[in-house]
Amino acid sequence: MGRAFEYRKARKMKRWSSMAKAFTRIGREIAIAVKEGGPDPNYNPRLRLAIQNAKTANMPKANVESAIKKASSKDAEDYDEVVFEGYAPHGIAILVETATNNNNRTVANVRHVFSKYGGSLGTSGSVDYMFSRKGQFKINAEGVDREELELELIDHGLEEVSEEDGQLILQCDFTDYGALQNALEEQKIEVQESELVRLPAHTTSLSDEQAEEVITLIDKMEDDDDVVNVFHNMDMEE
Repeated sequence: MGRAFEYRKARKMKRWSSMAKAFTRIGREIAIAVKEGGPDPNYNPRLRLAIQNAKTANMPKANVESAIKKASSKDAEDYDEVVFEGYAPHGIAILVETATNNNNRTVANVRHVFSKYGGSLGTSGSVDYMFSRKGQFKINAEGVDREELELELIDHGLEEVSEEDGQLILQCDFTDYGALQNALEEQKIEVQESELVRLPAHTTSLSDEQAEEVITLIDKMEDDDDVVNVFHNMDMEE
């Protein structure tokens, strides 16, 4: 699946290609994190994740501090996390994570993209059961004893280690994200990237032409400022 494979490799770069959009989305991540666990990253794993994402996107430290201060004020905008479920063309399951201060607007926009590009918006629970929510950390693989690392981190929630493009990908259950994050920090292991993901239990293979239709829907969905992440169960291997 050449086109889908190219998309998988380029997706992260495209996702953060617009700096203004990236900063807007990270600002919303910070707002939700502060609302959920307070403004101190030492006691708020989710805020540390948002700050890590800010570093990855080269968001200036002053902008991050300003976003935390703004989210802590009485006049802070109230963003809610809303997850939408549905199907893309050819039966591909889609989960759309959003951060919104206007649910009616977000529902209308998400529904429009599904409808216009051959998909359908589903009801709550219609596809969520097909995915597992995981925490994921990426570290430099060079010079790391993988077996020793697994032994050190298994008691902190580590479930799986894989390698890709010179990085080790450490995976844990969503509920163990904070524990594994703390363990990595305590051992002074530099995290290059971290995120919360939804991984499909099974994937579906499509032809390049069919995959193109699904990718178009995902691209259009990601263009919406309220959309934070889009997950799917299309096979993205070559």
